[in-house]
Amino acid sequence: MTLTSTPPGIRPGRRAARTVLLWLLVLPGLAWAVLRLFGWERGFLVQLFAFTPYVALWAWAPAALALSRRKWLSGAAALLAAAILAACVLPRALPDGDRGPSAGVRLQMMTLNMFVGGADPAAVVALVRDLDVGVLAVQEFSPSARAGLSAAGLDSLLPYAALADEVGTTGSGLYSRYPIVTSGSERSGGGNMQVYATIQPPGAGPVQVESVHPLAPYAVSALGLWRGDLDAEPHADPGRPPRILLGDFNSTLDHRGVRDLISHGYRDAADATGKGLVGTWGPYHGYPIPPITLDHVLVDKRIGVRDVQVAGVAGSDHRSVIASLIVPAAS
Repeated sequence: MTLTSTPPGIRPGRRAARTVLLWLLVLPGLAWAVLRLFGWERGFLVQLFAFTPYVALWAWAPAALALSRRKWLSGAAALLAAAILAACVLPRALPDGDRGPSAGVRLQMMTLNMFVGGADPAAVVALVRDLDVGVLAVQEFSPSARAGLSAAGLDSLLPYAALADEVGTTGSGLYSRYPIVTSGSERSGGGNMQVYATIQPPGAGPVQVESVHPLAPYAVSALGLWRGDLDAEPHADPGRPPRILLGDFNSTLDHRGVRDLISHGYRDAADATGKGLVGTWGPYHGYPIPPITLDHVLVDKRIGVRDVQVAGVAGSDHRSVIASLIVPAAS
């Protein structure tokens, strides 16, 4: 025996310690996978679940480590966690075979959270012009943002509007190239305004549009209002004109509330086109927060999805989402 050898009596202890450490790496991922699978996120986990795609990527590391050390039980548990999370997350990066109807009238939609009205109006108008946007939804829409967009020429591109601008983060608005038949606004339980309108694109039937902005789950005390706002969003109704919900949902597809909403007659445009993992918020104020997907365009299943783009806008902590859609032609 050399002076550097490990005494035989200590080796089993080290092996046990390594086994315990390995399980400490595996069990959090397995618990996360189970909670995500059944939509059981609660409390502070609601905020953390927005980062599930990153956990899904990390989950393969404990699996590889356990299997490389021939720890079959922990390896199987880690593989199960990684597989569940991959099944939940990976489809968002793959285009769907069914994107809805391909025949109808093209409609270009854009949504942007203007970050307390701070988004650069000229940059917003440039996107509307360059991408041929027909309908723009804005959130955190302030009186100064309204004046800035008008000065930058938005009114000449999108002359019809339904606006509920307010100082702070609660304002909302819709701008349209097409006539607005009816419009209104409603304050959510969490305090944000949501503007809605029925638009009439040429050659198409009427389309209902709403600028969506549920309260953020910024604290455990706000979770009830956040869930209530998501639950109150209108469902697609086959007996009425097709509906589009677009905006800052303050939720990712890893939150049960937005998945439940989608299940009531919608499809997520980014998810349908394989762009569902493109981040739309963050990093925030320079903090090392990885981007997450809070902004969505949800379309009635009677509406087809052609493409989705995500573009940054100076002055906003959110990125804009631009969806190219096909709405039913007039009958």
